[in-house]
Amino acid sequence: MHPRWATFLLLPALAACAGQNAAPAPSPGQCTQTGTASWYRPAASGQTTASGTAPGSGALVAAHPTLPFGTQVLVTDLASGRSVVVRVADRGPSTKGRIIDLSPAAAAQLGIRQDGTAQVRLEIFHPPSEASGVKPAALTDATCPFRHATVA
Repeated sequence: MHPRWATFLLLPALAACAGQNAAPAPSPGQCTQTGTASWYRPAASGQTTASGTAPGSGALVAAHPTLPFGTQVLVTDLASGRSVVVRVADRGPSTKGRIIDLSPAAAAQLGIRQDGTAQVRLEIFHPPSEASGVKPAALTDATCPFRHATVA
């Protein structure tokens, strides 16, 4: 057998072995984070988030460990398929293994207030620009803020 053909035949086998322990790479433009969500208990009177929003006020807000304040995130309950768009207004969650804490209003829209937690998928929300009708460019693997998120 010619050496060039041997190399060609071995490449798929080597690639399969190399990828066995690696996490699957996201598709281009796909920027998501999946994990456990919980929700804030209603805050005491006058208590606010790090950005000044009262989480019990009916606002659709959330706490995330790394996303900038003001980032809009589409949160989808993986079991029910229900979704809500929240604005990051605080740091957290404080419970180990959780990726986001939702305000009571956001948890109610997802239908998770009774259970307290749910497996969710987070996506940066990019609504179309009303003026131009053009959607912003999709986030790439290099620019995805979830690549730098840590779950305590």
